[in-house]
Amino acid sequence: FFRLLLVTMVKETKLYDCLGVDPDASESEIKRAFRKNAMLYHPDKNPAPEAQVKFKEMSEAYEILSDSEKRRLYDRFGEAGLEGGGGMGGMGGMGDIFSQMFGMGGMGDMFGERGPRERRGKDVGHAMPVTLEDLYNGKTEKHTWSKQVLCGQCKGSGSKVPGKSAVCSDCRGAGVQVVIRQMGPMVQQMQVQCRTCGGEGTCIAAKDRCGKCGGDRVVQTKKTIEVNIDKGMGHGEKIRFAEEGDQAPDVKPGDVYIVLQEQKHDRFVRKGSDLYMDKTVSLVEALCGFTFYVKQLDGRMLQVKSQPGTVLKPGSMKCIPREGMPKHRNPFDKGSLNITFTVDMPSEVDEKTIEALRKVLPKPERMEMDYDEAEAEECYLHDHSGPSPSSNANRHSYDEDEVDEDDGHGQRAQCVHQ
Repeated sequence: FFRLLLVTMVKETKLYDCLGVDPDASESEIKRAFRKNAMLYHPDKNPAPEAQVKFKEMSEAYEILSDSEKRRLYDRFGEAGLEGGGGMGGMGGMGDIFSQMFGMGGMGDMFGERGPRERRGKDVGHAMPVTLEDLYNGKTEKHTWSKQVLCGQCKGSGSKVPGKSAVCSDCRGAGVQVVIRQMGPMVQQMQVQCRTCGGEGTCIAAKDRCGKCGGDRVVQTKKTIEVNIDKGMGHGEKIRFAEEGDQAPDVKPGDVYIVLQEQKHDRFVRKGSDLYMDKTVSLVEALCGFTFYVKQLDGRMLQVKSQPGTVLKPGSMKCIPREGMPKHRNPFDKGSLNITFTVDMPSEVDEKTIEALRKVLPKPERMEMDYDEAEAEECYLHDHSGPSPSSNANRHSYDEDEVDEDDGHGQRAQCVHQ
């Protein structure tokens, strides 16, 4: 009885019918009905044009019926009672409704709240080989590459007749097509880019295509930019050029990154802000001191001297402060130049020289042993040339000697006298 009475008091039921609820439905029932149907007709779930229209109608209905004041006006006067009151004018809050219902913010595009989502092209990287001198001194280098740009003749429209384009008949302007694939007992529905229009949603007749780009809307051209290499930059460092990527209709170009590739140097090795090099000196220089010259990366000649009275040990590393690489964005602060020394030892020394050296060099410490020195066997060192190819045979013979010795018939193995 009460339900019939309520229905007679409602002037129109169009919005209730759109959501599939009765005029006496509670707020929770209205919300639940909109949520259920919205997932069926949401453009991301159902790309059919009819679904988009249905979804928009449902959203408009929900905006009114979810508001107690608007619902009261609608129940009493119908849609005519909402005119001028913001009920159906513009539908400015549809994106917010869907966001509140599903925790999403993507419906603003459909109702004109946020505008279309901006598409962006891919970023592109180009390698640029640089020398260590370039990174030390800084340099400006030109870089040229092939780039895709909008056709200047048709202004990116693809047509020689301004505005002459047609909606693609295969995708009906959506730019995508729905394909169905059967995988065993299951059927899979997928969206793929329309092959006819390439996802643009429009096609240009052959007779109307631009003579320069052939309807492709883009052409290839050469682009040259100046790359400023700052002092102290390093291997793999990227220099960004905003929106210099390939152009495409209705797409914001991506960025171009120039990636520095440090080339191998014949004298220095760089590690951070430090430079490393190797230097070989003679035994006389290691003992008595030395002076040598190094050409720096900026062309200066460095005179390198050892500290007076010091002896240079083989394999030791010495450094020259503030002669390394300049630090990026602070080029007046530099690292160190580190030098690893190798001492070139003489292969032979005559007796006269040996005697002279013994007079000036410290005497070696005598090794204290607890056995008679006269009974020790002499063994001389030789250059090592790797394992002997008959080492296994020698081991076998040695094992036999041990057996023979146990029998009282073997001799002890000893170094061969030279």
